[in-house]
Amino acid sequence: MDPVGVAAAAAPDARPGPAWQSKCPWGAPNTTSISCSLADVMSEQLAKELQLEEENAAFPEVVAVAEGPFITGENIDTSSDLMLAQMLQMEFDREYDAQLRREEKKINGDSKVSISFENYRKVHPYDSDSSEDEVDWQDTRHDPYRADKPTTTPRKGFVGKGKDITTKHDEVVCGRKNTARMENFAPEFQVGDGIGMDLKLSNQVFNALKQHAYSEERRSARLHEKKEHSTAEKAVDPKTRLLLYKMVNAGMLETITGCISTGKESVVFHAYGGKSATEDKVIPPECAIKVFKTTLNEFKNRDKYIKDDYRFKDRFSKLNPRKIIRMWAEKEMHNLTRMQNAGIPCPQVVILKKHVLVMSFIGQDQVPAPKLKDVTLSSEDMKKAYCQILNMMQQLYKECNLVHADLSEYNMLWHDGKVWLIDVSQSVEPTHPHGLEFLFRDCRNVSQFFQKGGVAEALNERELFNAVSGLNITADNEVDFQAEIEALEKMNEDHVQNHGKKLSMFSNDGDPPIYDE
Repeated sequence: MDPVGVAAAAAPDARPGPAWQSKCPWGAPNTTSISCSLADVMSEQLAKELQLEEENAAFPEVVAVAEGPFITGENIDTSSDLMLAQMLQMEFDREYDAQLRREEKKINGDSKVSISFENYRKVHPYDSDSSEDEVDWQDTRHDPYRADKPTTTPRKGFVGKGKDITTKHDEVVCGRKNTARMENFAPEFQVGDGIGMDLKLSNQVFNALKQHAYSEERRSARLHEKKEHSTAEKAVDPKTRLLLYKMVNAGMLETITGCISTGKESVVFHAYGGKSATEDKVIPPECAIKVFKTTLNEFKNRDKYIKDDYRFKDRFSKLNPRKIIRMWAEKEMHNLTRMQNAGIPCPQVVILKKHVLVMSFIGQDQVPAPKLKDVTLSSEDMKKAYCQILNMMQQLYKECNLVHADLSEYNMLWHDGKVWLIDVSQSVEPTHPHGLEFLFRDCRNVSQFFQKGGVAEALNERELFNAVSGLNITADNEVDFQAEIEALEKMNEDHVQNHGKKLSMFSNDGDPPIYDE
């Protein structure tokens, strides 16, 4: 090259030469300086833009493959539903890919032949924010309850030699196996989190937990059955609720206010009466709705009150407990009707629908009358109540041909200065094989209550039994007294079997049965 040309190109005041001279490697580059203020240099926005330009220059492939706008923490427009949906979808895809990777590692393990779920992944590996170095405990096949290298028990039943022999019945080995088996319990059974604690459960503890888990599983299944097909704690299942709705819609009931009493056999609700469809039947202003529970476990001891009652003996079927509850409600309706015809203070029957019995309410303004055991009476009122109960027991036996069979201070209400009898669903006729036993039990309950209440005129149970039944059983002690009662019941049962049930039945206004030796 000509030295004169090189000198001319290197001179600062030289004029622009030809094109081949501008590409000379020994020539100075033509740079233009951009003037900017101090505020622009210190601008944070400018710094972010420069950082993005550097990232784009360093990783150009990310921009080429990315679908949609680049999402960062600064340019997110949360008011856009599309942007939020894209963010949620990206997060879901990353979690899905992470799950696939865990499944791959769990299946492959240390095997030489591996499988891959690459075709099922949603995003590419570079788009995932989880590094390969971060390993979750679920990614491994390690079980904290087992040894690092699984050991199998040989056929001989033990491993080791000499003093180091370990059998399959070893306490530590069995304890760890029992702890691992707890994972097979039902999900509802909480076994706790024992990962990494090296827990050891003895066989006795594990067997107890296993039995308890099975019991809880069966109990939950029974509770579900009760909710769907039987009355639960409050006795209102879907079928019962439908019956109540029909009564309200028909205008028979104005409204149902709530529950006023609960028992082992039924639940009582308060309701305001409506209008009757017929003019001859008047619905009281306040009603009591007695809903009998249809849970099967409540009828284990009730069949003896129905199967030997000659009014229901032909209809009794022990194989269908759901029909028994309807007979139980029907039985109380008939017993209340007999008592009402005899003038005994008791609830008035309004209507019976399957296992729902509507009666008149004993009380006022949604407040039920107190039970005799809960009310405090003066000596005069106690004496008056005793005389009234004695008269009602005689009427019940002689005029209604009934024995209450569960008479106590719990089934007697005090309202308007007199005693009212309730809960007569278990009442039977005196010709029942156990009718006299039930009567003697009622006499014992009544006698003990009023004797404790300070009523001097109260008779003992044997005297009260003879006064109510009209029998003259003379016995020096209670054992002989009950023996004579059982003998009379046996004679009556033999008489009924020989002559038929019709001879032992009585009309509503007939005479009581005669037990004559």
